[in-house]
Amino acid sequence: MDLQEAKYKFIQEWGVLGSSWGINRAMAQIHACLLLSPDSKTTDEVMEELKISRGNANMNMRALIDWGLVFKEFKPGERKEYFYAEKDLWTVMKQIAKERRKREIVPIRDVLAEVSEADLDNTAEGKEFKKVTKDIDSIISKFDGLIEMASKSDQNWFLKMLSKLVK
Repeated sequence: MDLQEAKYKFIQEWGVLGSSWGINRAMAQIHACLLLSPDSKTTDEVMEELKISRGNANMNMRALIDWGLVFKEFKPGERKEYFYAEKDLWTVMKQIAKERRKREIVPIRDVLAEVSEADLDNTAEGKEFKKVTKDIDSIISKFDGLIEMASKSDQNWFLKMLSKLVK
């Protein structure tokens, strides 16, 4: 397998993986393309490499910037914008966890807090509702704490703690 085949295979698989962390395939493929590049790239270069439209490239590039995974670079004497990806994969992982927390955990915790204040009747259904939502909140709260701890820690500390938990 030559370099081009290997890059293509990696970019395709990173695109599939992206849907697991809450982003679309094209967004993940753009991230992979920039991640593998030793130099920053223009939107045109990304479009050509991935065979995607300008609109798709621009929209997903902006989303990657919003996620804190891609950054814009201006080169002196150049009118085009250049983009590069964060190369430290620990930072990438923490950023993805932070964004997923903001998009997934915070909204459900807000809903759980709101429904916990509901005036429920004392029926079996009301009791079950309280029990289930309290259990969900307990689990999500622990998971949220783990994400918060990981996002504030360095890689070595977190991996040591994780290995202790697994043993």
